[in-house]
Amino acid sequence: MKYNVVKFKLSPVEPFRDLLVYALGDEGEYDSFENRADGLDAYVQTEKYDEAALKAAIADNCEGCKVEYKVEELEDKDWNAEWEKGHRAVLVDGFCWVRAPFHEHRDDVEYEIEIEPKMSFGTAHHATTYMMLTWLRDLDMKGKSVLDMGCGTAVLAILAKKRGAEYVEAVDVDEWAWKNAMENVQRNGCDEIVCRLGDAATLGEERRFDVILANINRNILLNDMGAYVRTMKQGGMLVMSGFYESDVPMLKAKAEELGLRMEGERVRDGWASVGFKF
Repeated sequence: MKYNVVKFKLSPVEPFRDLLVYALGDEGEYDSFENRADGLDAYVQTEKYDEAALKAAIADNCEGCKVEYKVEELEDKDWNAEWEKGHRAVLVDGFCWVRAPFHEHRDDVEYEIEIEPKMSFGTAHHATTYMMLTWLRDLDMKGKSVLDMGCGTAVLAILAKKRGAEYVEAVDVDEWAWKNAMENVQRNGCDEIVCRLGDAATLGEERRFDVILANINRNILLNDMGAYVRTMKQGGMLVMSGFYESDVPMLKAKAEELGLRMEGERVRDGWASVGFKF
């Protein structure tokens, strides 16, 4: 199978690198991404490469950023095997081992989650997912109802269930992520998790949650926070990530408008995660 690599040089790099990953990943054509100090490498099957779609993604997501890119056709090889060579498992704060099917099993950790990520976000490599997993370690999950909004691989939903949550719902707007979430839920013996395809519009007041997890991005969180709050039980927790430390004041102001109070903030590699109580 032949692949193209699109090599982006970005100035400034952030937040435009992550915006491009979200945009190109949402199309479902680009298989993987590698960060560079000055930009990003994006991989796509040669037959699926679309120059017009690439230019549209740049125009829609990179206003204020100088973007240079070149496209190279790579030699034909087993790229899945190559990916497996470089993909590592992650030990989250010594308590949770997040691994792919080809990684070794460990008996010396409290929780182990097997994730086949495919194109979905959520393998614990990114600082935002890592921090969200540490929140789940510290919050009491026993008997709770939990919503994982923008679930990606469903790694957060799976850990919530393993930690004793009674009802867990995982929601993602992208069909490939939704299908991947269902596969990972079954892979981890958590078949009771309900996986839904949709966005915040699918939420209704008939389903109330003790804990809502949302690892998405700043603009979606600001837009959808009201919908999250409408589905929260009194005394419930809203834990969010997917934004930079500098974005926290904006999110805090919005949360306080909705009657939430901040319970804590975590920072890792410049990214932030915040928890609010209702």
